[in-house]
Amino acid sequence: MSDRSSLQPPVIPDNTEANWRLPHSPRSAGRARALLRTQLTEWKVGTEVADVAELLLSELMSNAIQHARTPLGRQIGVRVARYDGRLRVEVADANLAEPRPRTATADDERGRGLAIVAALADRWGCCPRLHGIGKAVWVELPLSPAA
Repeated sequence: MSDRSSLQPPVIPDNTEANWRLPHSPRSAGRARALLRTQLTEWKVGTEVADVAELLLSELMSNAIQHARTPLGRQIGVRVARYDGRLRVEVADANLAEPRPRTATADDERGRGLAIVAALADRWGCCPRLHGIGKAVWVELPLSPAA
């Protein structure tokens, strides 16, 4: 389900949230995945949920790197949080333009990222960046995979 409203991120108790700032660079996608995997292992998040979260993070990072035209020196923020039986993954960039799903043709090599996000995430959306200029695109998953 896509929830594109301007919902602010939920307030998260201590020790259930991690944040990273990464350069606006193609290498940052791999670094973000490694940081996420380490954090989810520490939190003892199941493999199935962790795998989906990692794929979704890859899509969000790719969009931020490819489409967010940001001023030189601006970083991409990654935030992961667990609360109320849910896992939330956010990618924030300094660009104000919200992502727009599009329909890719069979011959297109790109353009399926948000379709993948919509198919795998329990909820997803976009909100203003919490601290700074730009936006955060987020996804949520249940911490326990569906039966």
